[in-house]
Amino acid sequence: MQRAADAYADLLAAWRPVGVGIIDLVPGPLGKGELDGALRHAVLERLPRTAFLPPALEPTDDLPEALRPREAEVVEGAGADTVSVLAEVLPTLLPAGLERRVELRTLGVARVPLTDAIDRLAGLEKEPGWWRRLYDSLAGVDPDRLSGLPVPLADGRTTIGPRQVLLPTSEGAPVEPETLARLGLKVAHPDGAHPLLEKLGALPASPRAVLTTPQVRAAVAASLDDEGGLDWEQDTLDAEELADTVLALVRDAGLEPGDEPWLGALALPDEDGEPAPAGELVFPGSPFHQVMREGELATVDPELAARWGEQPLAACGVLATFALVRATDVVLDPDELEPRDGDFAEPDDAGLLDAVDVWSEDVLDRFPDSPVPPVATELVAVRDLELVDEERWPQALALLAQPPLRDALTQQVRILLADGTHEVVRPYTAWWLRGHPVLDGRRPAGLLAAGGDPLLRGLYDEADATGFDDEQVLRALGVRTSVAALLDEPGGAAELLDRLADPEREVTGAQLHALYGALADLDPEQVTLPDELRAVVDGRVEVVDAADAVVVDSPDLLPFTEGVPLLPVRPTRAAELAELFQVRRLSESVTGSVDSKGTEHDVPDPVRVLLGPRTPSSYVEHEELVVDGVEIDWRLTGDGVLHAATLEGVAAGLAWAAGQWPRRFEVAALLEDPSRTEELARDRWFD
Repeated sequence: MQRAADAYADLLAAWRPVGVGIIDLVPGPLGKGELDGALRHAVLERLPRTAFLPPALEPTDDLPEALRPREAEVVEGAGADTVSVLAEVLPTLLPAGLERRVELRTLGVARVPLTDAIDRLAGLEKEPGWWRRLYDSLAGVDPDRLSGLPVPLADGRTTIGPRQVLLPTSEGAPVEPETLARLGLKVAHPDGAHPLLEKLGALPASPRAVLTTPQVRAAVAASLDDEGGLDWEQDTLDAEELADTVLALVRDAGLEPGDEPWLGALALPDEDGEPAPAGELVFPGSPFHQVMREGELATVDPELAARWGEQPLAACGVLATFALVRATDVVLDPDELEPRDGDFAEPDDAGLLDAVDVWSEDVLDRFPDSPVPPVATELVAVRDLELVDEERWPQALALLAQPPLRDALTQQVRILLADGTHEVVRPYTAWWLRGHPVLDGRRPAGLLAAGGDPLLRGLYDEADATGFDDEQVLRALGVRTSVAALLDEPGGAAELLDRLADPEREVTGAQLHALYGALADLDPEQVTLPDELRAVVDGRVEVVDAADAVVVDSPDLLPFTEGVPLLPVRPTRAAELAELFQVRRLSESVTGSVDSKGTEHDVPDPVRVLLGPRTPSSYVEHEELVVDGVEIDWRLTGDGVLHAATLEGVAAGLAWAAGQWPRRFEVAALLEDPSRTEELARDRWFD
């Protein structure tokens, strides 16, 4: 039986059939009888050491003709193409598709998961084309099983895992591979680059992808040491090389200022050749350089500026125009928002803003005290306003009025309060500009734009706002342009009433009439009642105690108002204005009872046609109309009866009663000469 087992093993070792059919000759562990079982056992003892299993690849000088089961391996989860490629470097592999063969389990053939087989490739040196063939064969495999896949690099190295590997694009790598390698970046070899790598976490080596890698960001952050000098290791880029590399990436990526704020830490030479953060340098000859006070900030090295131009340098934080600070969830704690001086700060640091702590105090004054301070959900503000030369504010304001800086002026800031509600407040930039002499050498808040609303003249000093035709920008600066814009602004009504109550301000009666008409549209709950009001007293415009003022709502009672402070307004708005200021109406202040007797007359038909359906059908004519002991022209009593002593009084009373007050002169003309009916009708075509 032992000799038979030896013979069986020798026969298998000497036979080289095509394919894997020889595996069928491996006996199972159980025989049909005692002798059969003993023979099978004896054969199975010999076969693990017998070279008879077919390898995955055809035999060559470097590959064996057959494999011993104890040395052979089956890759689990790999297709035939993958096994064929792997077998070139793992010669012990059996052909694909044998994982489930019971015979191999009986022989003790090792089973290797695909992940483990991939891991065994670490440190393997192969041509990029070989790796590409392997990647082709792995299409469709679960990416989680390929995380340790080696990748050949453009500099000749091989790295483990596709993550943080950059794939050359069709235009090629934006920077020389050697330069990227010195930055610690990994760029795949063009011949080994494969779409599979991108699925596994590799990124196309676009300029922006290279620029935003952790290695480049770390190099930029470390480009300036604490002592202001540059400290580079021997195998890394020096300061000039790093600056040129980053600027090339920024240029090719087409970055705009503020797209990558961290670039502001890049060390660049200033005008004296000393290194400084890009965010603290100014581009020579730029709009910001022209409005800045001399000597406030250093300019970037002129040679560097000429070589690269404004766009890439500005995208790296070099100031060519005003820079924006963008911060989110800013806690409005003045102690924590003190302006930063000295060391370079992150571009999203609210401490870069001059007087930001004072702004936060002003905001806090608007809200009740709370142990939890309010939070500005997003703060967008212009920095370095304090560096502007006071003689160059016209140019500076022209810059600030352009997008994206304009939004920092005009967009309100949303404030989250402790109770979960939200309020909006004036943005920091507008707040700062309002309090500084930036317009015509004066603070813009409380000035009237030249050519502004005539109704505000006398109440506000006019300022030259040449170059500003954007009403939103002027409003943000606090410059008044119109009554409507003033009343739309929070606190605008209170400001207007304060100025009306200032006796040093000049206001005409007609101007006051129009202003009160505009104020009558306001919600009384949104207006604080003033202590003093501007009124008309016996034809003079004066400031009076609000409690003494009376709203004019009935022109027939004006003869009884000697010495009475009257608030002039359209009759249709009289009730609203009286409610707004909580004052009496004229009709409530004078009794106006008729003491004389008169004769009733019908109203002529032409007058009724002219004035419409609300025209009284008759009126009472008096020789002398006496009301409350005073002789007057006309009186419309509470019961709707018109009393009049003159033709002009009849006309005025009828027009008032019909709600056609502007027609009173036409009515007088008709009453005096009814033949003018057609003439007046024709003239009304042009109303």
